[in-house]
Amino acid sequence: MTEVVPFPASLSPSRASDFTTCPLLFRFRSIDRLPEEPSPAAVRGTVVHRALELLYDLPAAERTVSEAERLAELAFVELESAEPESAAALRTGPDGAPELGAGPLLESYFRLEDPTRLEPHARELEVSAEVTPQFSLRGFIDRVDRTGDGRVRIVDYKTGRSPSAGFEAKAMFQMRFYALVWWRMTGEVPTLLQLMYLADRTVIRYEPDEDDLRATERRILALREAIEKAADAERFEAKPSRLCDWCSYRDMCPAWEGTPPPLPPRSEWPTSSRMATSEESVDD
Repeated sequence: MTEVVPFPASLSPSRASDFTTCPLLFRFRSIDRLPEEPSPAAVRGTVVHRALELLYDLPAAERTVSEAERLAELAFVELESAEPESAAALRTGPDGAPELGAGPLLESYFRLEDPTRLEPHARELEVSAEVTPQFSLRGFIDRVDRTGDGRVRIVDYKTGRSPSAGFEAKAMFQMRFYALVWWRMTGEVPTLLQLMYLADRTVIRYEPDEDDLRATERRILALREAIEKAADAERFEAKPSRLCDWCSYRDMCPAWEGTPPPLPPRSEWPTSSRMATSEESVDD
């Protein structure tokens, strides 16, 4: 008898959000790993994130808006070499010229904080921690700051608009997820979690404590149990919502009279829920 490997063996904030939003979306991205047409907004987010990462390689006095815009152009060239199909989403100008649209977002960043006064502890940091046997949490943290007295701030950049009233807690789930992973990795509870929304120049901050992180861990483990049940039943249900209007897989969703592809045999499922795309690195 073939041993059934527990699924998923790991989870990121983006894939956790996928299952909460729609189990079928989770299946398409994590099991079928169906391709998605890159959206200009997601690709622009990738470029801006990379520019802000590279910005801190410069001496403090050289961290200017114009340099950040130059770095965005460099980031686009990098992306075009590594993922030409993604980069093509921004080639919408005359004669196929790229329209990055990064300038206003980078200007917003400089309005929110002064990068000449910061020296990050880490940038684009890949993190992972095992919370139970055969199950890990993972992701990429945009920036970690550490003060001289040891306080830790976890920062995430968002190139979209801030959530409306009542949805901030959902947005902060990703940050609590990162804070939990950091705590399990280092034994330190981060002092501050900070979400920076560049489209409307909004910053959301939260100070977690151990009780928060334990509650987050319980929530994630309950989510993993729900995913395991869906996996064992080989049944990932569609969950229609307003978000369906932006879903890449709507044409194959039964909620919209579509037909999903056959579910791959369990033996062929990835051991991780990871879907390696430039968009995930931005989301996570």
